[in-house]
Amino acid sequence: MKKEDKGIIIEKLGALLKEYPHFYLVDSTGLNAKQTGDVRRMCFKNEIKMVTVKNTLLKKALENTDVDFTPLFDSLKGTTSVLFTQKANVPGRLIKDNSKFILKGFKGAYAEGGFYDASQLAECAALKSKEELIADVVALLQSPIKNVVSALQSSGNNIHGVLKTLAERPE
Repeated sequence: MKKEDKGIIIEKLGALLKEYPHFYLVDSTGLNAKQTGDVRRMCFKNEIKMVTVKNTLLKKALENTDVDFTPLFDSLKGTTSVLFTQKANVPGRLIKDNSKFILKGFKGAYAEGGFYDASQLAECAALKSKEELIADVVALLQSPIKNVVSALQSSGNNIHGVLKTLAERPE
C-alpha cells in the first residue's frame, strides 16, 4: 500500500472518530463473504457503521486525536473491525444478545467517555443511552403526580374518599 493511500485511510478513520462518539473493536477473523454481508446488514439495521481496518492504521488514527486511546492499543491484534455508533450500548447489546451475530471476539470499546476491555461486554450492553436516561427521569417525576390523580379518581372526587385513600396508602 502506498504511503499516500495510508494517509487517506488514516484521515478517513480520524473523521469517523470525530463523527461517532462511541466505537467497539471486534475480531472479524475467519468471516467469509456471506457472513461479512450478514454482519454488515445487521449493523446497518442498528445504525452502526462497520469498518475493517489494519491495526497500524487504526492506531495512528487514534494517536492523531485529542483523546488518549492508549488503553485500547493492546487489543489491536489480529483482524480488527471497528463498529462506530451514536448510541453507546447498541453494539454491546447486539454482540451480547444476538446468537446469530458472527463477530464473537469483542476486543474493547470506547463508550460514554470510558474504556472497556474484552471482559466488560456485559457492562457495555448495560449502558443506558441519553434517551433512556431522560425517560427514566421523566418516569420518576411523573410517579407522584399519577398517585395523586389516581387517588382523586378512585374515590368519586369527594374529599372524604381522597383522605381515606391517602390514609390507607402505605408510606
